[in-house]
Amino acid sequence: MTPNAIRLAAPSKAGHLTKQQFVYTTLRESIIRCELGPGTRLVIDDLARQFKVSIIPVREALRFLQSEGLVLSVAHVGATVAPISRASVVEVFALLEGLEVVAARVAAERATADDFAMLAGFVAEMDRALEAGSPLHWAEINTRFHLAISRLADMPIMHDMMQRAFDYWDRVRRFYFRDVLIHRTRLAQAEHRAMLTHMKGRDLPALEETIREHNRGALAAYMAHLSLTTDEGVGDQPKRERHA
Repeated sequence: MTPNAIRLAAPSKAGHLTKQQFVYTTLRESIIRCELGPGTRLVIDDLARQFKVSIIPVREALRFLQSEGLVLSVAHVGATVAPISRASVVEVFALLEGLEVVAARVAAERATADDFAMLAGFVAEMDRALEAGSPLHWAEINTRFHLAISRLADMPIMHDMMQRAFDYWDRVRRFYFRDVLIHRTRLAQAEHRAMLTHMKGRDLPALEETIREHNRGALAAYMAHLSLTTDEGVGDQPKRERHA
């Protein structure tokens, strides 16, 4: 994909943005959504023309994206969208597991009956998505469910970290693993219901165990899928998602 393919629609987090923020946010969302796939060259002059800005906000935006691990600076090539390595997949799930254990424990202690009803609503909505044969919609609600738990903990720094971790997971999911998603949704739904039950009962040890199983089971499935679709390099020539 070339820079000309970048969508210049307003970012999802609308509002007043500086030129640098607009370039950063638009590029970041394009990378997370895999509209800009791993290895895509990001030529500063081309991007500046695309965004109708000088090269300065583009260069600053790329610097921030590089600090997040979404862009690499390659000798004799320039800036490129970062690959999705096996190590990065493992790291994403390690982060999600650790952050969610903390978030869910705190949320379970603070949540009200209305909060639990809200979480149950997400689980029911995911059930309907599966019944409708829409694993992609299920995945979107899944993210909202987990972030809702994090938000209930009322720990802004941790929630920001959780949001970023789910952004990275979303990129991995979109690029590789729709087949894994389809095969894991039923089990994941059972784990979601178990998490909600443990939160309501304030059973923190059981809650932590379920969260760890939830993340480690997903990681194992993804890594098994990876071993069948790629060799060592991840993000270069994967087998693309086949199901809608």
